[in-house]
Amino acid sequence: MEFKNDLAFATDLDNNDPLKSYRSQFHFPQHQHKPMLYFTGNSLGLQPKKTAVLVNQELSDWATLGVEGHFKPDTGWFAYHELLRASTARLVGALPEEVAVMNHLTVNLHLLMVSFYQPTQQRFKIICEGFAFPSDRYALQSQIKVHGFDPATALVELFPREGEETLRQEDILAAIEENKNSLALVMLGGLNFYTGQVFRMKEIAAAAHKVNALAGFDLAHAAGNIKLSLHDWNIDFACWCSYKYLNAGPGGVGGIYIHQRHVQNINLPRFAGWWGNDPRTRFAMPHDFLPVQSADAWQLSNAPILNMAALCASMELFDEAGMDALTKKSLLLTSYLLYIVKDVMKQMNDDTLIRVITPFEEQQQGCQLSLVVKNGRKVFDYLTSHGAVTDWREPDVIRVAPVPLYNSFEDIYKFGVILKEAFGS
Repeated sequence: MEFKNDLAFATDLDNNDPLKSYRSQFHFPQHQHKPMLYFTGNSLGLQPKKTAVLVNQELSDWATLGVEGHFKPDTGWFAYHELLRASTARLVGALPEEVAVMNHLTVNLHLLMVSFYQPTQQRFKIICEGFAFPSDRYALQSQIKVHGFDPATALVELFPREGEETLRQEDILAAIEENKNSLALVMLGGLNFYTGQVFRMKEIAAAAHKVNALAGFDLAHAAGNIKLSLHDWNIDFACWCSYKYLNAGPGGVGGIYIHQRHVQNINLPRFAGWWGNDPRTRFAMPHDFLPVQSADAWQLSNAPILNMAALCASMELFDEAGMDALTKKSLLLTSYLLYIVKDVMKQMNDDTLIRVITPFEEQQQGCQLSLVVKNGRKVFDYLTSHGAVTDWREPDVIRVAPVPLYNSFEDIYKFGVILKEAFGS
């Protein structure tokens, strides 16, 4: 498509957008009595309007039913997490028994590593990206220490080549081969939070398995953003949060995926809690833990109902829209954003103002552009003060995430207008 930096062009794209109705189903923060240009769904997604309805329903049931709310028809709290099973499986490309909604992301990562990081004196290394989100790195370091190893030698951090911003696929595969005799686990972000680079998870998992290592992924920036096929890609495990692209609110409940071959192995080491016990005997309170043969076996405690109700509101929208349609629009939105950014530099007659560090090959890109911006903090502050909400990452990156459920092409056009003003201010 031949783009134009023109309001009428953007409006025409919006009018022909088959997903345009979803925008009206979200609350937008206001700036000078108008909706903000909100491009930070990669940090905190907007609130669906139905969220309050579902959360208030559970508050009402708590008020009127008390403990009996655990056993109300259809949405009883005893099995409330099961309301999210089918939609979660569709979202990440998994079998229903391979997913569970529970806890929070880093808690889940630790619980999964109890099962999937079992180092030996020969195999003890973990490969991760050097610019992993700090919480992931802290989790990996602490797991290594718990097992008596030194992160300085056990954690293999991968960095881009000199003068480059993102990891090359061949370098990831080469690191796996280089460490094949001592590698226990490859643990990457499915989509790097800083650069927006999507990793080719299927190929990475296959390379890990070839050398008898496991492969897991943090999908915090991937779930609800890119099309995932975790089961078919033969991923061993993954975890994610729900407050970014999944719009479940601050501190939203997390999710896990565990491949079918692992959930059927009741002898896997794991930390046990009564909500992971077979539900048929859960309230019989047996002396010994009997894990249910699904990802539910990694649950420790009963469900955080209010958090899950908020997630249900958003997942209904994902089910209606479908990830195929969402990713198609996402690519078009982000392509238009890239065009607008380049056109702003052209209009300013300075192609050094902005450097895009997000790969733009379709297989390596979600709905985020990471921009290294000249006088970046000043530009960021100008954008914010004029109602364009983006995300600042030290030392010099502005992350812009046009989310297909609620962002419009007109949003992107208006962002370009303010961006040009910022450079001229």
